Formats: sequence, C-alpha cells, structure tokens
Amino acid sequence: MRRVLALGAAAAAAAAGAAAYLRRAIARGRDPAAQAELERAVAAVDRELAADLELSTMFDQTRQAFVMENSRFLAGRDVIAREAPEAFAIVADVFERIPAMEAAMERRGPAGTIPDADLAVVHAWEGDAREAQRALRAALAPPPTARWRVVLDRLRARPPAR
Repeated sequence: MRRVLALGAAAAAAAAGAAAYLRRAIARGRDPAAQAELERAVAAVDRELAADLELSTMFDQTRQAFVMENSRFLAGRDVIAREAPEAFAIVADVFERIPAMEAAMERRGPAGTIPDADLAVVHAWEGDAREAQRALRAALAPPPTARWRVVLDRLRARPPAR
C-alpha cells in the first residue's frame, strides 16, 4: 500500500513539474505594457538615428562636421536591452562609435581635404546605423508563438455549431 502511495505521489509531482514546464514553454510573448514601452523607446531611438543619418548625409555634401545626438538612446537603452537584447547589441555599438565618427569628420588634411580613412569611418558608421534601424524595427514584432501554444489552441478550439 505504501509503495502505491509513493508511486502515486511521484507521478503527481512529475505531472505538476511537466505542467509547469509546459506553461512556461507555451507562454505568449511580451505583455502589453512591456510592448508599449518598447515601442516608445524604439520609436525615439529610430528618430534619433534618422536625424544622425541626415547629419552624416549633410557632411557628405558640405564636408562640415556635426555633433550627433544620443540622448534618446540613453533614455531608452534599459528598455531595449531588456526587451530586445539582440537589437540592443547592434544599436549600442553604433552609438558607442559616435565619438570616433565625429572625430573623423573634424580631421582635415591639406587644403581642407578629408583623409580616405576618415571617410571610410563615416561611411561605415552610416551603414551600421541603417542596420541598427532595421534591427530595432524588427524587434517590435512579437516573439513567434510556441508550437505547443498552437497545438493547445487547436485542441481547445470548439467545432462550429451545427
């Protein structure tokens, strides 16, 4: 009798553990508040990157150095790091390289020319900033639905009434 009770208790514990595991595995993506917070942060950083890209385009045309913006990134960095760590790594790298890019814009060679190495720094930053914008926009998409969630939703669906 004790053996049966022990086996029953072990089976109940295993079932409870499996249910807890499946609950975590089938959990949906971000909650609405976190999604809204991420959308606000991404929109602000995206606008800031667009403004910085506009300034770098003006540099290409005028060869005048500009000071890049980073205040919106500093304000939203914690949210992006928490909710979209892959995109955060790309965006953080772009914003960390702003001082090097500004220094490259300010250096002048003979007769006010810009050295090729400095132009390469500016152009590489521009390309990476565009990639960061794409990564930020992609991070707004909700995480994919787990396969377990799809299976359970189909099992729970009621057949149409006849």
